[in-house]
Amino acid sequence: MSDMSPIHPPRGAAAVGRLADLDPVEAGAVLYMRLCWDNPDALAALTRDFVPLLGPVSGEVAARGFYQLCSLCQSHARRPLCPHGLTCGCLGGDEACFARLVSSAAEGAREEALMMALLLVRADFAPMVTGLAQDAGLALRRMALRAGNVAGIPASHTARKAGTTLH
Repeated sequence: MSDMSPIHPPRGAAAVGRLADLDPVEAGAVLYMRLCWDNPDALAALTRDFVPLLGPVSGEVAARGFYQLCSLCQSHARRPLCPHGLTCGCLGGDEACFARLVSSAAEGAREEALMMALLLVRADFAPMVTGLAQDAGLALRRMALRAGNVAGIPASHTARKAGTTLH
């Protein structure tokens, strides 16, 4: 039987929790990661969400940084990463690791963040990913504080019609 059979989901896609159980920074990191995955308009969507809360210059810089973080994670992953669908309430293993990477880096726990980065990407890219994760986490924290966003749901996701999403 292949590893991609319906009986065995891809390694990083296995549900390990629920998105609703994450804090705003972690939930935002996961939702924006999902938004960036295989979405040609991701940078524009990130910019639309970041600019109103961070200002035109900081918002654009943060959006580009988050997009670069996701691009590096996707292109230099140790194995193919498997985010869930945009409206899925589950939290996959890869997503949990990414959320912890961003949150740890924003808290200044650089060694823990580096360890999470090493689980996701090749070792030669882990320090760069960790730096980008710190910037992303700090931007998400500022956004959550300015929006008074206790649920951690990015604006671009609340406007979408919720539907059934299969992994």
